[in-house]
Amino acid sequence: MLKIEKVSKSFDGSKVLDQVSIQIQPGTIYGIIGENGVGKSTLIQCLTGVYKQDEGTVELDGQPIYENNEVKLKIGYVADRNQYFKGYKVKEMVELFKGIYPKFSVEKFNQYNQIFELDLKAKVKNLSKGMQMRLALMLNLAAQPQVLVLDEPTSGLDALAKKQVLDFIIEAVDETGMTVVISSHHLSELERICDEITMLSHGKVVYQSSVEVLKNKVRKLQVVFNENAPEDLSKWQEVLNIQQIGSVYYIVTNAYSQELEGKLKEAGAFLVESIGLNLEEVFVYTALSEKAQ
Repeated sequence: MLKIEKVSKSFDGSKVLDQVSIQIQPGTIYGIIGENGVGKSTLIQCLTGVYKQDEGTVELDGQPIYENNEVKLKIGYVADRNQYFKGYKVKEMVELFKGIYPKFSVEKFNQYNQIFELDLKAKVKNLSKGMQMRLALMLNLAAQPQVLVLDEPTSGLDALAKKQVLDFIIEAVDETGMTVVISSHHLSELERICDEITMLSHGKVVYQSSVEVLKNKVRKLQVVFNENAPEDLSKWQEVLNIQQIGSVYYIVTNAYSQELEGKLKEAGAFLVESIGLNLEEVFVYTALSEKAQ
């Protein structure tokens, strides 16, 4: 199990992570989402042992990750910008990873490269950003880590390459039981592959659940009242956002339930219809609500 317990991290007196706790079960594809600057990348770098947290613990199977080379060998990391040895050729990077990671499979790397078709003789510095991302993904997947941490893994990839990358990840999890932690702005991709997500805002955990539970919890309601809507409707604890178009109120709630529908009907609503939201819409409304507080 990958366990983050009450982790805080500050830079120059500014707190970037504030008491963040996450437990990630083996074989899970876990998403971390949030606006720019909310601490996603900092959390990722604490997970990979790049940063030492100021408070709390970050452990894999009960062992601390920071300055623990034995544990780090079990973790693959694909950053949003991959600063590999620019003068190395692709085949030299393969040999480097083979010498570092005990489970590295040249055969698997070559299988991936049958699809991505990188020139093994090309130097890293001559590869485009998208090609460098392909290289990083292939190297880390071929290393067969226990945990694979991905920060914007589809950045710089075209639509076909994105699908191939996501398929690789899903297949690797199915075949090996590998745990994947992924941060991305492309929420439609996370919605497709993630079992669970954590949403961060201002360095704190806002939501933490499975994707389906979150989508069931945060919904848009189409509501029509017999007369006027309650004057305090916007202040209801369950209400994130309200828009009125003619006689129809579109109410976004972060606590959908039959009880809420009953409460609206008691307040004079004769029509309450639930409309599902996708993960990106859930994120947008939640972020707007957090900013308004």
